[in-house]
Amino acid sequence: MSVDVFGSAMLDFLSGNNPQDISTYSSLDEQDIIPISYLFRDFRDMPVLEQEALKRCHGEVLDIGCGAGSHSLYLSKKGLSVTSLDASEGAIAVCKERGLPTVVHSELLHYNGKRFNTILLLMNGIGIVGTLKNLDSYLTHLKGLLKPNGQILFDSSDILYMYEEEEDGGFLVPTLNEYYGEVSFVLRYKDLTSDPFPWLYVDYNTISRAAQFHGFQCELVRKGSHYDYLAKLSL
Repeated sequence: MSVDVFGSAMLDFLSGNNPQDISTYSSLDEQDIIPISYLFRDFRDMPVLEQEALKRCHGEVLDIGCGAGSHSLYLSKKGLSVTSLDASEGAIAVCKERGLPTVVHSELLHYNGKRFNTILLLMNGIGIVGTLKNLDSYLTHLKGLLKPNGQILFDSSDILYMYEEEEDGGFLVPTLNEYYGEVSFVLRYKDLTSDPFPWLYVDYNTISRAAQFHGFQCELVRKGSHYDYLAKLSL
């Protein structure tokens, strides 16, 4: 994103500079808010799928889209070696301020550091792919960041339910999108407004087929309460 909405909001929260909620506007004609305090939650306040993913982490961990570093902090306190990566300059500043020792300011596809036992993509972190056609390049890159017997843990949602259901049981999906899980977002915080950016919600069957094509095994670890799920990719 050309405007660091998340980073600005998180820095305000950390410094007590009149923090406000982030407003989100999507191509699904939905408006919502992200309470900035939610990004600073501790383990007991995290959704069950996130808790399950963190319990399964082992070895050296790469936390992609680390945000305010809540997942990284939990793992670091458990004694794991964690590298926290985010494209937001503000997020990285917040992670440093919160005491995380290894932080990287980079887009995922530009990062070619060491290899890891566990790669985390939480809070629908797989959404950074943007569109389904980009999935191949991201899976190829992620594969190169994994150690032998490494794992990728991610959560996402099947958002087909958000479209209008027809009488025959099908769903009326606009033909504008090649895949119904491709959503465009705009974020607003105080006087900052991001450019529109794509975000991907991918159903389990689709990601499973793509992963298998790239030599991964795909495991459905756990289903959430509302069309969401936690999955694991391994080599």
